[in-house]
Formats: sequence, C-alpha cells, structure tokens
Amino acid sequence: MKLFEANRYQELIKVTEKFHTTLDKDVVLDEVLIAFQEILPLYSNFLLLTHDHYSKSELPIIDPEYENENITAINAFVSGNIQMEESFAENRSILYVPLKGKQGVYGVMQIIASDTLNFPESDIELIALLANSAGNALENAHRYQKSLQEINNLQIINETSHRLNSNLRLAETMTYMSKQMKQCFAAQEVGFFLLTENQGRPKVLPGSTAFFFSKQAKLYVDYIIGKIQTDNKSLFIGDLNLPTIEDMVNFHSIMAIPMIQSQILKGFSIVMHQKAFFFSFDNFKLMQSLIHHSSLALTNSMLREELERMIITDHLTKLHSRNYLDEKIQRSMKEDEEGTFILIDLDNFKDLNDTYGHQVGDNVLIQVANLIKANIRGNDVGARWGGEELAIYLPKVSMEAGVSIAKRLVEKIADCSNPTITVSCGVSYWNKDRLDTYNYLFKRADDALYIAKGTGKNRVVTQIDSIRAS
Repeated sequence: MKLFEANRYQELIKVTEKFHTTLDKDVVLDEVLIAFQEILPLYSNFLLLTHDHYSKSELPIIDPEYENENITAINAFVSGNIQMEESFAENRSILYVPLKGKQGVYGVMQIIASDTLNFPESDIELIALLANSAGNALENAHRYQKSLQEINNLQIINETSHRLNSNLRLAETMTYMSKQMKQCFAAQEVGFFLLTENQGRPKVLPGSTAFFFSKQAKLYVDYIIGKIQTDNKSLFIGDLNLPTIEDMVNFHSIMAIPMIQSQILKGFSIVMHQKAFFFSFDNFKLMQSLIHHSSLALTNSMLREELERMIITDHLTKLHSRNYLDEKIQRSMKEDEEGTFILIDLDNFKDLNDTYGHQVGDNVLIQVANLIKANIRGNDVGARWGGEELAIYLPKVSMEAGVSIAKRLVEKIADCSNPTITVSCGVSYWNKDRLDTYNYLFKRADDALYIAKGTGKNRVVTQIDSIRAS
C-alpha cells in the first residue's frame, strides 16, 4: 500500500513538472485531465470552466453557465474550497475541487466516485495537491496569454492612432476604423454616428455597415442613443432582447462607446452580434481604448471637412463657389470625353429687389438654387457664379441632354418661384474631338446668355444656335 502511495506521489511530481513546461492554456488543460485520469483512474472527472477560459471543444469541459442549479459547484468556485456532495439514491459521491492560483480560481474539477459515499482521505489529499498544482499552472498560462493580448491591444491602438493622425479623409478614417473593429471583435455590424448641434436624429457616418442605413437599425440606434445621452457612459450588453418585428434579425450582444471631445458628446460607435454574450470584457476595454484614442482624430477629420465645405460653398444659396466650379470644369476637360456648361441669370432681378426688398430677393435666389440642386445629379456641379448669376456644369453630358435640363429648369423656376421670376440660360459644350479651353467654354455660354437676355428672356440659347432663341 505504501509503495502504491509512493508511486502515485511520484506521478504527481512528474505531472506537476509537465504542467509548468507550457504557457498554452489549452495544453495545460489537456495535461490536467490526463493527469487526473492516470493518477485517479477509478473516478470520472470533468472540468467546469467558463467559455472564455478554453477553446478546445473536444475536452470534457462543462460550462458553469449551464450548471446554474448546481449550488455545490458554485460554492467551490466562489469560496475556493473543496466541496463534497453525496447522493444516497445513486450511491455515489462528488467532489468539486477548485483549480486555484494565487490571484483567483480558474475552474472547478468535478470528480465522481461511483458506488461509494466516501472519498478516502488519502485520495482527497492527493486531489487537493494535484488541483493546486494545476491551478498555479493555469494561472501562469492565463497571465502569460493576458500579457500577450495586452501587447497586441497596444499594437492595435498605436497602429490605429498613427493611421488616424495621418490626415485621412473622413470616409477613409471611418472605413479604416470599421475594418479594425470587425477584425478585433469579429462583429457582424459596426456603426459610427455623429450627433448634430440640435441633438436630433444622429447622422450615420461612412464606414458603417449597410445595416445601419436600413430602417431596421432605428430600433437599436434609438435604444442606444437614449442610454448614452443620459449619462455619456459606455454600454456593454450581453443579452439584449428588444421587441422586434417578425423576421427581423435580433442582435443580443452590443458594445456602444461614446465619442467625447472637450467633455461634449460628439457621437458614438456601436458593434453588434446576433449571438448572446459574444463579446468579452477584454473586447469592451479594447474598444473603449480605440474610441478614446481616435476621438480627437475623428473630430479633426470632421472639422476639416466642414471647413472645406464652407470654403467651397456659397453662404446664401448653399451652392458651390465659383472657384470650386472652375476647378471641377478644368479637371473634367482633362479627364472626361465631353461636358456641358449652363450659365443662368435671373431675369429682372433688380426690379424684384426694388419692389419686394433684398430679403425677398435673397429668398428667391435660394428658391432657384434649391430647384437647381433638385434637378441635377450627385456628380454634377451647381454654383453661384456671382450676384444673380448661377451656373451648372454637367460632366460627361451631351449638348442635347444639357439643353433638355436647362429647358426643364426654366419651366420649373417660372412655375414654382414665389414671387414669380424667370431665368435665361446660355449653354456651351466641349468634347475631346476638338481643341478647347475653359475660358472659351465660358465665353460661348456667356455670349449665348447675352442673346437669350436680349431676345425676350425666360429662354435657353445654345452656343450653336446663338443667333436664335429657343
């Protein structure tokens, strides 16, 4: 008997040495289970670990989340002391042995002795020694992998900060951030939101996944913004259950971090996953760090683009400035095959100002500008040329199509303006088949406009038929 005990303790020494030869948690867990099976072959054993402590599903591991009725196992985990459970009906005993290190409990070993209600004292002593050694080995592996994760997180934060401070455009900045978050957190949806000055509906920023541009996202965004605006604090939600409509995707795991600059809430970021408890608390801390370190760069990107918009935008009409229009036309004449330029003048605008006052005149000018914006494409350029003269440039558009747009505008302005005003248009065109210049393109349109004004107004005249009105 003494020889048997000696052999078992020799085995304990060997497996203890083996535990500490690796800093891989999964390998340690493998060795722990093998050691218990070899040294205590008469007992069945299982490991009770939370899902964030292991990754190998083939190990005989039970998640304590599904053992919530087993108070004895929970007591062992919380107290750090061995707990015993006896079942007279099944004639068996169960030990719950905490795998404890110096800084905490890393799991519980469940050891089942069938056909007996008592564990021998010598076995309990051996089990305690084995569990203590396993707990220390797990703690070392956990601390090592934790340090690797922290180093990796710092590298991610440094790389992100470096990229964001390299004067990226806002769309590039947000797209980069979205990619980083998808990679770091395996998130299904990533969203960035900017709060407007009046704290109305938040604006979805570029880089957000398509879901956040859909109507379905409103339910989640409204819920999150309500929580964040209350106290400006981050949200870490493991199992959200909002009342959703039928066939709507449910997202249970959510992390939302406010973007705060100078103690003012500027916006927020959201990552979501359909699976409950998908994100770890380490994910949450990393996301907080990423947003904290990037808030200044994001705010600077938004301010820079807002300043650029102000520089290239006419204050009154919100159309583009003439300088911006000039640049776009000259670039188009280098890169495109053709383009059409429309010069627009408000007829009898001085008389309107004299009759109704300059405030009404400004309002009419804004009405005309809004009609221009409503009748051109996103890549077309509407601009204030100067005074009551406006202009439109249509890249890659033929003369025929450009004249059609100009005529439609003339009709709409006469029908919709209040007080009623009409406009005259001069249209010019260029293509790569002949030598041309920006100045000559403008002169042809200006000449056509002069004829339109002199032949009755409220009409369109082109560079080709500038001897007659249309």
